Amino acid sequence: MASFAIKVIRNALKGVDAFSPEAAGRLAFRLFTLTPGRRPKNAKERAALAAAAPVIARGQPVTLSYAGGWVLARKFAAPREAANTKRILLVHGWGSRSDYLAAMIDGLVKGGAEVVTLDWPGHGASPGRTLTMPAAVRAIDAAWRHFGNFDVCVGHSFGGGSLACAAGGIVCDVHSHMPRKLVLIGAPSEMTWLFKGFGKILRLSPKAQAAFEGVVERLSGRRLDDFDAARVIQARAVPTLIIHAEDDKEVSADHARRYAAAGPNVEMHWANGFGHRRIVSAAPVIARINAFIHAEDQKAVA
Repeated sequence: MASFAIKVIRNALKGVDAFSPEAAGRLAFRLFTLTPGRRPKNAKERAALAAAAPVIARGQPVTLSYAGGWVLARKFAAPREAANTKRILLVHGWGSRSDYLAAMIDGLVKGGAEVVTLDWPGHGASPGRTLTMPAAVRAIDAAWRHFGNFDVCVGHSFGGGSLACAAGGIVCDVHSHMPRKLVLIGAPSEMTWLFKGFGKILRLSPKAQAAFEGVVERLSGRRLDDFDAARVIQARAVPTLIIHAEDDKEVSADHARRYAAAGPNVEMHWANGFGHRRIVSAAPVIARINAFIHAEDQKAVA
C-alpha cells in the first residue's frame, strides 16, 4: 500500500500533468534526484559510523571541483612496504557514504593499494541535496584529473554503474576513463528499469514519463537507454569482476547475470547471504577483490 506522502505526490503530479506533462516530468525528475538525509537513522548506523571513524581519519581529505559543484575525496596511502602498489578509486552507492566502506578501505590498503574514495554530491561530506548519473560521472572525471590514472575502480550499487558509464564515455562532454580492471558490487546493469519503476510508483502518464526520461538527454547529451553499463563492459572488454548476492533485495541478481553474459572478460562471484549492504563489509568479498586486483603479481611471484 502506498504511503500518504506518495499519494499526495501522485495527486500533485496528476494536477500538474493536466496542464503540462512536460512540467510534470521535470518535477518527477527533481523528486527522483533528491538524496536521502545524512543523519544516521538508528543506533546501528550510529555504531557503524563510530566504528568507521578511526579508518576514515587516516584519509587525506581533498576537495575536487567539477562542472556544477564539488565533492570531497579522501586518499588513503598504501603501506610503505607494499610492492607493485595499485591505485584504486572506491565509490559508494545511493544513500550511503565512504564511511560505510571502512572495512573495504582497510582491507584494500592492507592488501597493498592506495585507495581514493569519493562522497557523491548530496552524500557524506559533500554538499548538495541532489545526485544524477551525469554529476557522478563528472565527479569521477574530477578524481582522474586530480590523482592521475587508476589501476582499478571499485563501486557499489549506483557507484558501480557510474564507474562503468564513466569508462564508456557515456556523458558526451566527459572523456572516457578506463581503468585496467573494474569491480562492480551489487550494481545495476542499466538505468531504464529504475526510471520505469519510479514512473510506475508515481503513476506518471505516458507523456509525463517521456518528459521525465527526456531530462536525462538534456543533462548528458545521451538518451536514457545509452546508460547501459553491461553494454559498456562488453564493448570495452575491460577485465571486470562482478560481485552480487542472489538475496539482494534492492538490485536484482538479474543485473549480475546480464553483466556475466557480456563476455569472457567478466568474472562472476556470488556472495550469497550478504544482501545489498552487508556485502561491502564481508571479509570473503574483500579477499576476493584483493585476489582479483593482485592476480598478475601473485602469478609473477609463483
